[in-house]
Amino acid sequence: MVWLGFHPLAVLGMMGINLGYQFFIHTQLAPSLGPLEWLLNVSGHHQVHHASNASCLDKNFGGILIGYDRLFGTFATRPKDEELHYGLAKPLISYNPVYIAFHEWIAIFWDLGRAQGWRERWHVMFGRP
Repeated sequence: MVWLGFHPLAVLGMMGINLGYQFFIHTQLAPSLGPLEWLLNVSGHHQVHHASNASCLDKNFGGILIGYDRLFGTFATRPKDEELHYGLAKPLISYNPVYIAFHEWIAIFWDLGRAQGWRERWHVMFGRP
């Protein structure tokens, strides 16, 4: 951002605000924001993002603004009838940090290699899991 012409203090200030907000949404102590919750990502929305329940997968990507998730159909509220489970949908089989960092990329390339035709390859890259 500095190379694009933004003042370094402005960049640091925005990074600090973002980091503070991320702390806020990662706690369960955050108060309700009322109507602002329609636009801003809050703790309840972000809990859905981290949950591995089937109804929560690929939901609530916004860091601060949740409006884009509403716009693109990736928004979900916290389910009332089920407890949230956190972690990966498919548990890892290794404690190797290199494998942990790259296992999903490896799986994508395997899926691309098995895909039949361009439509299926497109779905592997940009479709739902």
